[in-house]
Amino acid sequence: MIIRHTYLDRIKPFIDKPLIKVLTGVRRSGKSVLLQQIQNLLLEKGVPASHFYVINFESSEALHFQNGTDLIQDIRQKHGETKDKLYIFLDEIQDLSGWEKAVNALRVDFDCDIYITGSNSTLLSGELATHIAGRYVSFDVYPFSFMEFLELLRKTDPGISEQKAFEKYIKLGGMPFLHHINFEEEPSKQYLEDLYASVLIKDVVSRNNIRDADLLQRLVLFLISNIGNPFSARSISAYLKNEYRNIAPETVINYIKACVDACLFYPAKRQDLVGKKVLQIDEKYYLVDHGIRQAIYGENERDIHLVLENIVYMELLRRGYKVSVGRIGDKEIDFVAQDGYQRLYVQVSYLMADEATLEREIRPLLLVQDNYPKLIISMDPINRSTQGIQHFPIVEFLLRSGTL
Repeated sequence: MIIRHTYLDRIKPFIDKPLIKVLTGVRRSGKSVLLQQIQNLLLEKGVPASHFYVINFESSEALHFQNGTDLIQDIRQKHGETKDKLYIFLDEIQDLSGWEKAVNALRVDFDCDIYITGSNSTLLSGELATHIAGRYVSFDVYPFSFMEFLELLRKTDPGISEQKAFEKYIKLGGMPFLHHINFEEEPSKQYLEDLYASVLIKDVVSRNNIRDADLLQRLVLFLISNIGNPFSARSISAYLKNEYRNIAPETVINYIKACVDACLFYPAKRQDLVGKKVLQIDEKYYLVDHGIRQAIYGENERDIHLVLENIVYMELLRRGYKVSVGRIGDKEIDFVAQDGYQRLYVQVSYLMADEATLEREIRPLLLVQDNYPKLIISMDPINRSTQGIQHFPIVEFLLRSGTL
């Protein structure tokens, strides 16, 4: 088991505080293991395991629960007599009817500290905001970073170089289960295909009552093949029409929102850096894990420039940044990463083999007049820093800890 320090460090300040801790993320991204690691922290602090109530709603032990009332009754039966603080861990709770009212009732009726996970970000945040606004804090859980991937990979292949490991990461991505099958390519591909199907069926089709699953899959495949490219609902509608499948732009928007809610894709809005406004057209979407792209669509090595951009985008999210796409005049900056009052400008390139390519990448960054850090990230092994713009080879960037 790898200790996910990034998440634990963010959660620690809220342990034993009267706020419900909500962990959201795509299926199998490691939320259940993170709950176990929180329990281990409590055990280290001297909290006995008898003070834990733990249940996974995808487990057979939860099949008899019909609604939130059954959950409350079960907790009362098992812990109703205790006067000690109770620590409640509810894993994949989104499919339990009435869960939000039950969680609020537990917060009121018990001396407790509550942790919940789910695979639908809007469901959890939206319902909690309705019933207990201001009394919860949420954390997004993503698949493994390259740093975590490398740590686990070296348990099975201690001598592997960082570069060889990154080549493997490009193909496999960072879903945590892959280390159980020793990062072997064919079993990993099969696992990722099954995971993808599970997310589509359980978290997109079933939850949103989508009738035309084939049309949804065509739309998702279009998004997967075009990660990081800007497009509108109308342009997608026109593309699918050329494929002899009619779909209204409004339906495109609803389908994409369902995929975003299921944490399969993450949107990056476009921001006018001069006018200081968010643009409402041509958003970009990035896939939660580029290994899914390789398993479903292939071509990660051919489309390496898109995959590198996806990897950097997800890494910025892991580090706590809010990320948008910057526009300044007719030029575009791949990512504007905001963390409180701090800002970071990032360009991602495959290789800058000549001066013309370097000039093209730095030109938009030089147009920005503030003093926030400006980075170029690429596969180049040689440092190409220039004119106050820092260059990082992507492996160095991904393995760099702390602030950038």
